[in-house]
Amino acid sequence: MMTSTTFSAPPPAAADRSDFRNIMLSGTKVGLVTGVAVLVYTALFRAIPAGLAREVVEAVVVLATATLVSFLPAQWVVARGSEGIAGAAAVGLWGTIVFTAIDIVVLRPANHLVTIYPWTWDAVGGLSTWWYLPIWWMLGTFVAWMGGMLTAGRAARAGDSPTLQRVAVPVVAGAALIAVIGRIAGCPVMLPVTAGGGFTLTLTVLAVAAVARKA
Repeated sequence: MMTSTTFSAPPPAAADRSDFRNIMLSGTKVGLVTGVAVLVYTALFRAIPAGLAREVVEAVVVLATATLVSFLPAQWVVARGSEGIAGAAAVGLWGTIVFTAIDIVVLRPANHLVTIYPWTWDAVGGLSTWWYLPIWWMLGTFVAWMGGMLTAGRAARAGDSPTLQRVAVPVVAGAALIAVIGRIAGCPVMLPVTAGGGFTLTLTVLAVAAVARKA
């Protein structure tokens, strides 16, 4: 198994598991998690009156989902070197494709019976019902890639297998801080959007820093 010169070679017990079967199975689970998260978000949106409380709950769902789709791929492929990092990104990509199938086959037809995607969501893309899918293909692959980089960097630095909690907590904390600062500063963007953007930004910065420390 080839490993990147950026990271120390992992012990045999921690070898990357970026084989095709594992990537497909792991990506399928990521896609299912994403689909469930959309349903949970929709249910909470309908159950909680508009206001700060609803935005906070939605932000929690966004951060929880972002944590899972960003770091579970790296955990499942045991990202330690270049193959594992690429494998994590592949899991993320396949997860977005699986979600696309769920969206087309289940969520969009169900949207005719109960509102999952309001008209304002489709209006963002010029009333297109699929504008967000290519964006999700790119974003889902990117965050899984960054999650793989951060996980591999932490493993090389600590010399052991970092847990999801240990890797994710700093990212979630940074995202929450950005969301709070944005709200205090009067940012006109809804809290879950700010939290999601803050998560991606924090994840990217920490992932690049993890690689730079080992360069």
